[in-house]
Amino acid sequence: MHTDFPDLLGAGLILLFIFYLGFLSIKIKIPSVILYILLGIVLADALADNELLHFASEIGIVLLFFLLGLEFNVKRLGGIAKRIWPSGLLDVLLSLGVTTGISLLFNLDLFSSFLVGGIAYATSSSITAKLLDDRGRMANTETEFILAILIFEDLVAPIVVAILFGVSSGETFTSLAFFSLVGKIVGLTLLAVIIGKTVFKKFEVFLDRISDEDFKIALLIGIALSYGGLALLLGLSEVLGAFLAGMMLAEIGKIDKVEQTVFPVRDLMLPTFFIYFGTTIEVGNGVPMIGLLVTIIVWSIIAKLILGVVGGPFYGLSKRASLRAGLSLCARGEFSVVIASVATGVLKTFSGLYILLAAFAGMVLFEQAPKITKKIYGEPVKKKKNLRVPGD
Repeated sequence: MHTDFPDLLGAGLILLFIFYLGFLSIKIKIPSVILYILLGIVLADALADNELLHFASEIGIVLLFFLLGLEFNVKRLGGIAKRIWPSGLLDVLLSLGVTTGISLLFNLDLFSSFLVGGIAYATSSSITAKLLDDRGRMANTETEFILAILIFEDLVAPIVVAILFGVSSGETFTSLAFFSLVGKIVGLTLLAVIIGKTVFKKFEVFLDRISDEDFKIALLIGIALSYGGLALLLGLSEVLGAFLAGMMLAEIGKIDKVEQTVFPVRDLMLPTFFIYFGTTIEVGNGVPMIGLLVTIIVWSIIAKLILGVVGGPFYGLSKRASLRAGLSLCARGEFSVVIASVATGVLKTFSGLYILLAAFAGMVLFEQAPKITKKIYGEPVKKKKNLRVPGD
């Protein structure tokens, strides 16, 4: 008689939970992401270090950013890069720099302070992108700015992770290691540009010749996972690799053929990422360093608001769109979890509580962003169209 709980049964139950929670989120008007994370926290003991769930979550997050990358061809991404760097540097200063300084004022040592700064730095790419998609805000004027900030953070966050991992393991993070990391990022990006301009130039014609949808799914998802995996092999984020893979295929022009094939698989796999994310949050016993915790959460929100309000106009956004962007960037997530894995003891419990509270606060602010903006700036003025009357 088998006593082990079958993985197949577990996978089936998780999919049924995903269906139920997705259905429930529509009824009670709470983002499904929140319910998925809560499910992960509840099932943390049963799903701890579950390789099947972890693998499914990796596929989900990779496909999410692969599809986002499809919206940005090389020309558009180049234009965005020129405009985002002032706001990106402001983000590093406010969320990483100031948070590190606050932690030092609370008598943490330099390493612990920098670790807290790293945890508070990066907006959750997965939560933010999912909410943008779910709430139909992909076409909003501020969305390009939000996505540009997320990509900028995905470039900086691996450097922060490498420094922390190096110091925590007793090694020194040398200037050579820093330039090596930057070189990998530049190299991976240049490779994506070259492949996009050469190999995928006539890819649309090739796709049209594939009549069997099964083969098409294998090809497109294989490209996304391979480039995401290459990024991991180089010690970078799979999110960055997946985005670049999408950017390569964006060169074909008509991306709807790719999207229609990949969307169903992404929608099936993505909820598992948030469940897995929930299993990694260690709530622990009690609330350590409550004064620092409250201060950092409040400052985390203020920092992203400043980033939106000040950085948005740098990017060419209106005051209204800039505020909406700032309110939409407050959730923390996957990079914070990676960085928090370096922490030990009380600091690990502190990190888990921070990530949980910041993720929820960020999602609530995202949901309320349009209403808050309307309360401050009023209803947007509709532009009058100059209609010509026949015969004028």
